[in-house]
Amino acid sequence: MSRRALTLLLAGFLVLALGVVGAFSPVPYVVLSPGPTENTIGEVDKKPVISIKGRETYPTSGALSLVTVAYQGGPAAQIDLLTALRGWIDPTVAVVPQETIFAPNRDPKEVEEENTVEMTNSQDSARAAALSELKIPFSMVVTVVSTEKGRPADGKLLKGDEINSVDGKPAKDVDVVGDAVKAHKPGDNVTFSVTRGGQKLDVTVPTVAGPKGQTLVGVVMQAKYKFPFDVDINVGDVGGPSAGLMFSLGIVDKLTPGEITGGKRIAGTGTIQPTGEVGAIGGIAQKMVGAKDSGATVFLTPADNCAEAMQAVPDGLRLVRADTLHDAVLALDALRTGKGNVPACEAG
Repeated sequence: MSRRALTLLLAGFLVLALGVVGAFSPVPYVVLSPGPTENTIGEVDKKPVISIKGRETYPTSGALSLVTVAYQGGPAAQIDLLTALRGWIDPTVAVVPQETIFAPNRDPKEVEEENTVEMTNSQDSARAAALSELKIPFSMVVTVVSTEKGRPADGKLLKGDEINSVDGKPAKDVDVVGDAVKAHKPGDNVTFSVTRGGQKLDVTVPTVAGPKGQTLVGVVMQAKYKFPFDVDINVGDVGGPSAGLMFSLGIVDKLTPGEITGGKRIAGTGTIQPTGEVGAIGGIAQKMVGAKDSGATVFLTPADNCAEAMQAVPDGLRLVRADTLHDAVLALDALRTGKGNVPACEAG
């Protein structure tokens, strides 16, 4: 074999070896794919997803399914380049930078605690929204769960503090408190009126800029509600704020005569405020695929996700815009009876 041929052969092996090594090298991306669906008026592991005690309930039919996104990758288990490439050519999945899912330089325990609080807040907000829709009275108070070490609130706001107001504005829910803080510029002071150990006092906390430039004080909060009866939500390993709308609809369906689905398989997504406003979510394309695969024919879509959803909606899945829980209830009533307006997602 000539020297030139040997050189080309060795170069070819080197390129091949580098290609193989590169293909299996970890990359800082996360693959998002359609996750499992759960019928909120059905069962998980032979247990009702929503169980109500202390109040009359009514039979249901069809499905009101929450949809999820599964992810592969992350700081503790990065995917390789080959997996990312497969994701980029698969229209049913998305490949996104790792930092869009996992906040950099965060203590994993703090993140886990915040995720747990977020899940609890979402389910409580769903209960509150459903009872508000049905005009059933209840009470609520925003409480401090913890503070982030080294942040301004650390040592100033204490676990168990009940936040009554922020800068004189009533703390109607967790988001109101958060928005009041974000309305400040980093370096401003925020005044919290709290109840601590039965005593009311004002606590002044300076603000700082967060990792993404937002204003924060470093406090983890939770809305604690006092409901007139028990509403338990059981979803196993599934959770997160994007299921709020479907939890609320499931509660409303169980607490009202008749079946709001009309026997249809309805799926949907959206965060929920205690007052019933539906908020945008991520992974809408993957969630619609999961909905279609579960047999759903109607998909309740937050208004702010409509434009994106229309670009990727699977054939046979009807998009219904849901601005509020009340709008969603009315839309399902119109679908069932054939009377009334069914708001659709529109371009632009």
